[in-house]
Amino acid sequence: MADAPLPHSLGASSSASTDDAPLYAPRKQIYPQAVKGRYRTIKWIVLAVTLGIYYFLPFIRWDRGPNAPDQAILVDLANSRFYFFFIEIWPQEVYYITGLLVLAALTLFLMNAVAGRIWCGYLCPQTVWTDLFYAVERFIEGDRRERMRHDKEKLSLKVLGRKSLKHFIWIMIAWWTGGAWVLYFADAPTLVYELATFQAPFVAYLWIGILTFTTYTLAGFMREQVCTYMCPWPRIQAALTDEYALNVTYRYDRGEPRGSMKKNEALKLQGLPAGDCIDCDQCVAVCPTGVDIRKGLQLDCIQCGLCMDACDNVMAKIGRPQGLIAYDTDMNVQARIEGRPEVRRIVRPRTLFYAGLIALVGSVMIASLAMRQSLYLSVMHDRNPLFVRLSDGSIRNGFTIRVANKNLDERRYVLSVDGLRGARIDVVGGEVDQQGRSVVTVGPDQTLEARVLVTDTGSSTEESTVLRFVLTDLANGNTVSTSDHFKAP
Repeated sequence: MADAPLPHSLGASSSASTDDAPLYAPRKQIYPQAVKGRYRTIKWIVLAVTLGIYYFLPFIRWDRGPNAPDQAILVDLANSRFYFFFIEIWPQEVYYITGLLVLAALTLFLMNAVAGRIWCGYLCPQTVWTDLFYAVERFIEGDRRERMRHDKEKLSLKVLGRKSLKHFIWIMIAWWTGGAWVLYFADAPTLVYELATFQAPFVAYLWIGILTFTTYTLAGFMREQVCTYMCPWPRIQAALTDEYALNVTYRYDRGEPRGSMKKNEALKLQGLPAGDCIDCDQCVAVCPTGVDIRKGLQLDCIQCGLCMDACDNVMAKIGRPQGLIAYDTDMNVQARIEGRPEVRRIVRPRTLFYAGLIALVGSVMIASLAMRQSLYLSVMHDRNPLFVRLSDGSIRNGFTIRVANKNLDERRYVLSVDGLRGARIDVVGGEVDQQGRSVVTVGPDQTLEARVLVTDTGSSTEESTVLRFVLTDLANGNTVSTSDHFKAP
């Protein structure tokens, strides 16, 4: 028997409800409440240190001698250099940048293995700038209840003035954030003067505008949405964590069943179970992402620790032990319920593995920096023709050499070849000293490309002979060499 068709009204209703379903949850305005405590103090210190470094580091000077910039940290795009205090990175040394990125990733993994999303709660730029914007907002408009009341009431001149002042300060912070960023790419005092007198390159104003807009938007309006929807780290972090990683945890073994203070006191007098949580919702009120930590770990939670401060303050007022919300693990909560001892394993294979990799990569980079030379030589053989037979019967090969002088002063180098007895070497456009040696001169922190002709007077009988080019610094005797092949009939 055939199935009966659905009634028209039911089918239409089902289709309409499916079509009208939202694709994402609408944003709920969050009004985090100010809180004082240990973790809030740590966050203030981190905010002051990180923003101080970011805003003022371009103005720190570092003497590298003549012919070199004296800015401590500088990304010199015009000359393809990166300066970091006493370290200078050339384009061909981009592997150092790769090493730094690897170290940053491993450090993030280690932090996650030890204490979950501690990066998100304390050090992430989005968290730091949002904290600063919240501080400005509270200072001008008041704390949570006052801001909520102003947003519900009809807009008055007083409220409009406060909001205008708040947005003006936000824009100034965002503008200086973009301005500080471009100072890392040019001499900071000079660029500040050029920006103030409208003589700076257009690209500087463009990037200041872009970063002003993004900082103002992300820290002033999108806030927790960046952490919840835009940032990939919460998803990655969830796959990297394990049961031993400490997280901001509501200790439900002690807090449940929760209820008002009077109700729980009455239950305790009757000998019935009653938790320490008095359901004051202060942990939710201070959360910058609006999370109720009592529901367990959630994707929105950035592990900032402010709920711990709020709960500790409440516990102190009602005369109960602090630490109802603390850095802990669900495994330990369950162990306490079952009467088993707690387990805290900061040092374990996972953390040792990450720490070992950090030490290994860091050691390799330090050793490479310590042993790297200030002289670089590369040679490329002419492709066509591979060799030329001269009128006297000798064979000549053409090469292109590239010499990089990473010193801060001009250097003179002697170029010679090994592997071909009696070979004559000529540097096109070069000079010959009194001893008949071919000499090339390279300016400070510069690269020289020259054409070299190597002539064999007849000693070689091989079709291809390994030829070693040797470059010797006349100032200190340091040498560098590279090999190629001498081609013959």
